[in-house]
Amino acid sequence: MSTIYFNPKESESIHILREVAAQFERPVLLFSGGKDSITLVRLAQKAFYPARIPFPLLHIDTGHNFPETIRFRDELVKELGLELIVRNVQDSIDQGKVREEKGRYASRNTLQTTTLLDAIEEFKFDACIGGARRDEEKARAKERVFSVRDDFGQWDEKNQRPELFDMLNGRIEQGQNVRVFPISNWTELDVWEYIKTENIKIPSIYFAHKREVFFRDGLIWTANEHVYREPHEEVVEKMVRFRTVGDMTCTAAVLSEADTLETVVEEIRQSTLSERGARIDDKRSEAAMEKRKKVGYF
Repeated sequence: MSTIYFNPKESESIHILREVAAQFERPVLLFSGGKDSITLVRLAQKAFYPARIPFPLLHIDTGHNFPETIRFRDELVKELGLELIVRNVQDSIDQGKVREEKGRYASRNTLQTTTLLDAIEEFKFDACIGGARRDEEKARAKERVFSVRDDFGQWDEKNQRPELFDMLNGRIEQGQNVRVFPISNWTELDVWEYIKTENIKIPSIYFAHKREVFFRDGLIWTANEHVYREPHEEVVEKMVRFRTVGDMTCTAAVLSEADTLETVVEEIRQSTLSERGARIDDKRSEAAMEKRKKVGYF
C-alpha cells in the first residue's frame, strides 16, 4: 500500500464504499478500464484492506474497445485477484434487443444501456458503483451520491432524495436499484493527482503515443475498422493521447506530448477544456447524456 497521508476526498469516498457494503446485499463495481473506475478499485482496496474487495467488477463490453484497455483490464483483475463479470453488447444485438447503428456517427455506446440493465436483472444487483463525477457533464452534476433507479432502470432527476449531512439512504423498494458515485465530488485533476500520488497503473493510451487518426468536426478520431470514415477523410499519424476512455467509436484523442504522469497532470492543470470535450457521443445534442441516463445509462 502507499505512504500514509490525509486526503479528505479519499476519506469521503472510502466512507461511501463502506456504506454500500453495509447497506446493500449485492453491490457491483462498474468497470470500464478507464482512470475513474481504476481509481475506484484502489479506493475499494483501501476501504476493505486487508480483506478482499467484497463485490465483483462488471464490464459492459461494446466489442469496440481499445485493445490496450482490455489488456489492462485483464492484467489488473489477475494481479489483484478480483472477480470480473463481462457482458457483451454484441449478445444484445444478436438477440434482437438493440439495433446496430449505421453511418457517419454510428456507435455502440448508447446500446450499452440494454446490456447493463439485463446484467443487473441477471445477477440481481441492488447497487452499481460508478466512477461518474459532477464536473464531467451537466446531467451528472444533478446526481446524488446514492441515485435511485426504478424497476425499469430509469432515473427521475426531479425526484431525488436529499443527502443532508452526508446521510446516505440506501433503502429501496422491490425492483429498484441504486447507482452509487463515490468520487462524485472529485474533479478530473483530483483523479490524476491521486493516480500520481498513489502511483496507480493505467492503460498506455492515456500517455502520448503515435496513432493513426483522422480529423472530423474539429475532433481527432481513431482510424479503425470499427469507426466509420468517409473516403475523403485522410488518415495521418499523430502524437496523441486520450483524456477519457470509452470505446473507439465515441472517444476522441487530443494532440499531446505528455508521456508521464507528471506531464499529464501538468497538462490537465493548464487545460481550459473539459475532458468531455473529447467524447464524440456528447456532441449529438446538449441533452445527450441526460437522455441516456433517464433510460438507464451509467
